Amino acid sequence: MRLVSSALSLVLIAGAAACGGQTPASTSPETPPAQTEALHADQEAETERLNAFFETKFNESLSRNPMSATFLGSRENYDKWNDVSDANRLAEMEIQRATVAEMRELFDPESLSDQGRLSFRLAEYQLELAEKAFARRWHNYTFSQMRGAHAGIASFLIGQHKVTSKSDAEAYIARLRGVETYLGQNLANAQTSAEMGIRPPLFVYDFVIEGAANVIDGYPFEGVGPERPSPLYADFVSKVDALVTNTTITEEEAEDLKFEARGALLDHVYPTYFELITWVSEDQANATTDDGAWKLPDGDAYYRDRLAQMTTTDMTADEIHELGLSEVARIHEEMRAIMQQVEYDGTLQDFFEFTRTDEQFFKPNTDEGRAEYLAEATAMIDTMREALPTVFNTFPKAEMEVKAVEAFRERAAGKAFYQRPAPDGSRPGVYYANLYRMQDMPLYQMEALAYHEGIPGHHMQLAISQELTGIPKFRKYGSVTAYTEGWGLYSEFLPKEMGFYEDPYSDFGRLAMELWRAARLVVDTGLHAKKWTREEAIDYLLVNTPNPEGDARKAIERYIVMPGQATAYKIGMNKILELREDARARLGDAFDIRDFHDVVLKDGPVPLQILEENVETWITSQ
Repeated sequence: MRLVSSALSLVLIAGAAACGGQTPASTSPETPPAQTEALHADQEAETERLNAFFETKFNESLSRNPMSATFLGSRENYDKWNDVSDANRLAEMEIQRATVAEMRELFDPESLSDQGRLSFRLAEYQLELAEKAFARRWHNYTFSQMRGAHAGIASFLIGQHKVTSKSDAEAYIARLRGVETYLGQNLANAQTSAEMGIRPPLFVYDFVIEGAANVIDGYPFEGVGPERPSPLYADFVSKVDALVTNTTITEEEAEDLKFEARGALLDHVYPTYFELITWVSEDQANATTDDGAWKLPDGDAYYRDRLAQMTTTDMTADEIHELGLSEVARIHEEMRAIMQQVEYDGTLQDFFEFTRTDEQFFKPNTDEGRAEYLAEATAMIDTMREALPTVFNTFPKAEMEVKAVEAFRERAAGKAFYQRPAPDGSRPGVYYANLYRMQDMPLYQMEALAYHEGIPGHHMQLAISQELTGIPKFRKYGSVTAYTEGWGLYSEFLPKEMGFYEDPYSDFGRLAMELWRAARLVVDTGLHAKKWTREEAIDYLLVNTPNPEGDARKAIERYIVMPGQATAYKIGMNKILELREDARARLGDAFDIRDFHDVVLKDGPVPLQILEENVETWITSQ
């Protein structure tokens, strides 16, 4: 397979990394040891110089991207938003081109260590993919039920903007004022896409309108009193009141800050959100019920690029579709074995309906039920943490916690997701569980979901990645979807081998989660390449998986607005398992799963071809 990686920013979040995977500068068996040692020392010194080059470029990028700086725990430009205008997108593209050109001029790959050559290789490749993404930048839906500044502004300020001083609170107010420009730029981008005939399907519009309206619902908006604050005002007040409690500021200063925040919300946030809601409402008349990427200008080529980016392979839509059908059939057979184990008499579809509807499989749709779910998921992760040394050598230092998705975005948000910790330890990793409707969160899936989002899944992989030393930050904070989500799905399977999933229904839940990812291969390619309708795709999930209708509907709506992304999970997991079993067969008694996991984890996210190279290098070195 040809190497394909994420086409995102060079120096921020799209890095991919690995140890090995490169052919070191050759030395013959007759080369004197002293000469070999000197060569390696020179390579290490030159790689340190390359790393310093990347560090400079990374820091320069952070100074231009205040939101990324905040995510990483920095207070730099703490009062500003990113510039998302198209003029700035072009400027950033030019900077990435210039960075790679400068790298090529200053460094010779042959003079670098293995790690240095890999960083060089990935920087070049990311530029190639960034060029493709930039050419089709208008194809991405600016606003959808899954993402967009209309909801992202609130989740960013609430979750990322920490307030530990008066100046932090003043920066928060400045960001409230800056919403006018930031959200306005996003709106301009959406309008440009619409003029090109690129707009999301009809069903998306109501979600966006509702999500935006939720942000400006409550005091100081709508003429209601402070007893029902809006999400942003409630967050700001709680953070400022905490400053009073710890005597950082006086009550008079707090009241002044709250007054300024109310003014910013009324004068800058509300008018811009109202403008967004107005435009989306008007543009709704132009939307259609066509769902797939095929409907977009040059849509077939766009979807091919998305599949390549997300899977880091050259698999075609037809190949992915057929793989999905095959995997669905295999998992169905394993589920039938569990039906026999629990002595269920009926068809597989009957069993699906039983697990969808029987009350024993759900917590009550109450605050108490939600609290119980969070507590039990946390306990599962804590138990897994104690068992990790049997299969891992390397562990994350960062803490993590389990939270419910916030009320203002829970209806539109996905089932579960993970937010990485701040590098400085000021913010733990967070596994967000969407508990809006408890009937969409069956208990038999709780265990697998906790392992996927928490430990040994995303928290372990992402925290370890950003805690690495000796590699550039663009690699440490990178994300390659097939690798990251492949690891998450592999992390659901690994506990089965460790003796977890003792309850057969919990093991059924594990299979249900894997089945879900296999079915994604079918429905994603069905929607975007085979012109399936939204309802056809939903029906496929309802017939072939045990997930409830609400789950299936929300999932299909997600795949529609994020073409190709859902295919990465199963393809990534299959590759990790394939490489592991190949290593086990070739190494025999010398195979140690802890060392294999080190090879996969300890050098950051990588495209699947590089992961294969890394494992091959490790096998031969044994």
